[in-house]
Amino acid sequence: MENEELKEPIAPEMEEKEEKATKEKKKINKKTQEEIEKAQLEAEESKRKWYAVTAEYENYRRRTQNQAAQRYLDGRNDVIAALFPIGDNLERALLSCTDENTKQGVEMVLASFKKVLEGEGVEEINPIGQPFDATYSEAIMATPAQEGEESGIVKQVYVKGYKKGDKILRYAQVIVTQ
Repeated sequence: MENEELKEPIAPEMEEKEEKATKEKKKINKKTQEEIEKAQLEAEESKRKWYAVTAEYENYRRRTQNQAAQRYLDGRNDVIAALFPIGDNLERALLSCTDENTKQGVEMVLASFKKVLEGEGVEEINPIGQPFDATYSEAIMATPAQEGEESGIVKQVYVKGYKKGDKILRYAQVIVTQ
C-alpha cells in the first residue's frame, strides 16, 4: 500500500504533465496546420499569378509578332507605292513614242512592271464609267455632263489608283461629271 500511496500523488502530476504536453502538441499541430494552410493559399496565389503572367506574355508575344509582320507588309507597300510614278512615266513614254522599236521596248518594260505589281497582289483601280466612290478615288475636277450622261459618274482617270486587298495604296485621281 505504501507504493500505492506514492503513486497516487505522482499520477495526478503525470496526468497534468501529459495534459500540458497534449495541449502543447495540439497548439503546435494547430500552428503547423495554420502554417500549412497559409502556405497552400500562398502557393495557390503564386500559381494564379504565374498563369496570369504566362498568359500575358503569350499575348505580348503574339501581339509583337503581328506588329512586326504588319510593319513588314507596310514597308513592302511603301516600296511598291514608290514605284507607281515610274509606271505612270512608262505609260506616258509609251503614248509619246514614235519609233516602233522604242515603243516595243517600253511596252516590255511596262509589262514587267505590271507583272511585278500582280505578283505582289496589287490591282489597278479603274473607276471609269462608274459612280464616283470616295473610298477608291479622289475627284480633282468636275466637268459638265453631256447629253445622255448622268452626273457623278467618273469620266476620266487622271492618275491611276492602286489597291492591295482592301488597302488603298494610292487613290485614283479622277474627273467626274457634274
